[in-house]
Amino acid sequence: MLKISPEKGFKTELQAPTAVLVTRRVTFAAAHVLRRPEWDDRRNKEVFGQCAGDHGHNYVLEVSVSGEPDPATGMVVNLKDLDRAVKQAVVRHVDHRHLNRDVPFLEGVVPTAENLALVFWRQLDGQMGSGHLQRLRLVESENNSVEVTR
Repeated sequence: MLKISPEKGFKTELQAPTAVLVTRRVTFAAAHVLRRPEWDDRRNKEVFGQCAGDHGHNYVLEVSVSGEPDPATGMVVNLKDLDRAVKQAVVRHVDHRHLNRDVPFLEGVVPTAENLALVFWRQLDGQMGSGHLQRLRLVESENNSVEVTR
């Protein structure tokens, strides 16, 4: 914010923002299939195309946390703690797994990038210590990514 003071002419004073956004990036590999069990093969292929068969991705998950930097450390969140939270809540469950079969918190979910991002948000929300989950971005491929924001 720029403040212009009427005293002593046009003196300007810049104020620092009160919140900072910190983003951490992690990767994981997982397989999945996009299909609805109540639909026949023809309908699943019409809707999901080639993704209606088993395949995998090397995902990139970006988690952004906002807050005020701690005066003693200068950090919004300790990156070691953020890494630990993301790995405990999400990565350890999904890395080198089949998302349809191996991940209890994805049971009954069609694992589209959109649904994965929303479920990962639920897994992470409230796990950021002093920071607040502000943004989650899931990159499924070089052509596809999804963002969830507060």
